[in-house]
Amino acid sequence: MFHPHPSQKLNGHFTTKPYQGAHPRAARFLFVGLDANYSADIELSPIFPDLLAYHHDGPSFWRKTGVHHPFLLPEYKGDGRRYHLNFSKIGFEPQHADLVSFVELLHVPTTGRSSLVQQDLAPSHLSELRHAVFDGNARFIFISAGVQRLMAASGRFPELLSVRRSFGVLRVLYEGEDRAVFLHLHFSNYGKFEQQLREEANEIAGLLAHGDA
Repeated sequence: MFHPHPSQKLNGHFTTKPYQGAHPRAARFLFVGLDANYSADIELSPIFPDLLAYHHDGPSFWRKTGVHHPFLLPEYKGDGRRYHLNFSKIGFEPQHADLVSFVELLHVPTTGRSSLVQQDLAPSHLSELRHAVFDGNARFIFISAGVQRLMAASGRFPELLSVRRSFGVLRVLYEGEDRAVFLHLHFSNYGKFEQQLREEANEIAGLLAHGDA
């Protein structure tokens, strides 16, 4: 179950681009989430014009502002900031903007607390996601445990049902000749997970040298 976001402008962007950053098929680093969640009154936020600009062209926004997401702009104080602060600790820079994509299992923006089930997911969107994961340009794909469970429930990702081996603190769900899918902590974690988040960020940072090869 989820609550669709009421913003027509935000929904309009997701209709044409149900992802953030670079196109999922083109990016080298693909981060798969559950849903893109925003406060119900996000249109009243001072960063809303920036948010629309970001959804229009994420890589250009990153190169222009120096931050990969509008939630990291100093004017923004709302939910979602921790996720992107933790992501920023990996060490991606504006010059990597064309290499990074965020895509969610749900194809529309949400508000409030979601508890997604298989029936919420659009088959056409899952097909596109499968193509991005296994046939696109991505070399390194990252999913959290919650994402893995829902991908498994969908029946469309049988390759990602179990951990194959460890890669430092990351766990490998799938590896082919030119790509690997890793299980990692959700970037919104904090507290007792801080050390593991830092270690995983370091592992991902170590892959940067191979991401543009």
